[in-house]
Amino acid sequence: MTADRARREGEEGSVLLLTLGYVLLAVAVVFVCVCATDLYIAQKRLDALADAAALAGADGFTLQVSGEDVRAELTDAGVREQASALMDALPGDAALASAGTPDGVSARVTLTTTWNPPLLSLFVPEGVELASTATSRTALE
Repeated sequence: MTADRARREGEEGSVLLLTLGYVLLAVAVVFVCVCATDLYIAQKRLDALADAAALAGADGFTLQVSGEDVRAELTDAGVREQASALMDALPGDAALASAGTPDGVSARVTLTTTWNPPLLSLFVPEGVELASTATSRTALE
């Protein structure tokens, strides 16, 4: 019996080490999941803000009348003015990278921002650049 007892005493604490290892792994996974979720939400917010800026930019049209035809025409300056007015009115750190019209009837706006992780983690990079481009069309019916 003393040999059996000596063998058991040598194995004491091995389950504790495994448990600690699994707990550390679980904490790391939770940190990465929280950071990934926050990154996803930040990108979706930037997408929604770009959509709103493009929609505001599409309101920067001028009416062109030629004969009986009336046409709404966008200019780069009009789109940029409307999009930057919206960006100035809303809180946040997103920057207007570009705003213009590729064809005279569509407003295309690109916004950028930098995402920083909410939790300090060795597995997640800090300062990820996010960008979002949205297009909105204007039309008269």
